[in-house]
Amino acid sequence: MNVDGKHFRTIWLESPGCVRIIDQALLPHAFAFMDLRTPAEMARAIRKMHLRGAGLIGAAAAWGMYLAVLRHAASRDFADQMKAEAAALIATRPTAKNLEWAVDRMQKALAACATPEDRRAGALRTATEITDEDADFCRRIGLHGRELIRDISKRKKGEPVNILTHCNAGWLAFVDYGTALSPVYAAFDEGIPVHVWVDETRPRNQGAFLTTWELGHHGVPHTLIPDNVGGHLMQHGRVDIVFVGSDRTTAAGDVANKIGTYLKALAARDNGIPFYAALPSSTIDWDIADGVRDIVIEERGSEEVRFMTGWDEAAGKSASVRICPANTPAANYGFDVTPARLVTGILTERGLAPASAEGLRALYHA
Repeated sequence: MNVDGKHFRTIWLESPGCVRIIDQALLPHAFAFMDLRTPAEMARAIRKMHLRGAGLIGAAAAWGMYLAVLRHAASRDFADQMKAEAAALIATRPTAKNLEWAVDRMQKALAACATPEDRRAGALRTATEITDEDADFCRRIGLHGRELIRDISKRKKGEPVNILTHCNAGWLAFVDYGTALSPVYAAFDEGIPVHVWVDETRPRNQGAFLTTWELGHHGVPHTLIPDNVGGHLMQHGRVDIVFVGSDRTTAAGDVANKIGTYLKALAARDNGIPFYAALPSSTIDWDIADGVRDIVIEERGSEEVRFMTGWDEAAGKSASVRICPANTPAANYGFDVTPARLVTGILTERGLAPASAEGLRALYHA
């Protein structure tokens, strides 16, 4: 992803013992970085959403384990220390499969390392592999998804393809490229005319804050809409395809994504519009089949619902305001689950699969 003509990833090793991230809590009003030097700092950055998005959380957790190894590599109780650090990282965001997957992969790699030097080298190597792999998988997702957009463009004889997305599953949610937006970028860069309808994605407004910001920097035509406008646009033929990401997808094809995704899938099905979930294989939870019953849904603080943050034009700074009576209780579920029957297909780094146990098995276990 380019910002003002310069390529950036969302996370990188700035120097030994210092992991640098783009501080997403400041976007879209400021583009700044945050340096993280301890596993506790990494855990806090994930929990407080200075970084967010399924793939990026996974890469960040891997780097959090790397920072933990630097602290504990020579400890007699290394295994116990790393187990505690792993549990702390996993607890930060319980719905995202990528986080748990990355921590488990780091632990397996470290189990084969016997000396402090081996542990440090193994942690660095594996965290780097996870990071580079995330970027490459997202790039490949974009190439597979571009074919879907190209086919619609041909049917529309070159008129812009109208794409609706929910939340942010672009470059900012991964190490690079993104998932739901990766096909958009690939199509746009090829010269295919596209236009993106961007849901605000309340209550944290990741669509309004992040998706519009990155689409704008890339030059992709887009329009911000309230979350409840999508169905109306579909009814009037103004949406050609829906792309969303996923934080955990079951072995049977149920898709957990940002709250509100299920409603878009229902509207898409009612209007005969294809609805695709785009995700790397690290998002698939092969151990569960019933997403509605078995996926743990994160519940966040009520302040995210009761208050809204934006830019105060008069004061020239960011400000938070309460939007309800002071004593109003609020519920804040972070995700919902879209059943596989409502998902047209699942885009992964290996290609397009039907949203079913058979479809995913054929793609990964054939």
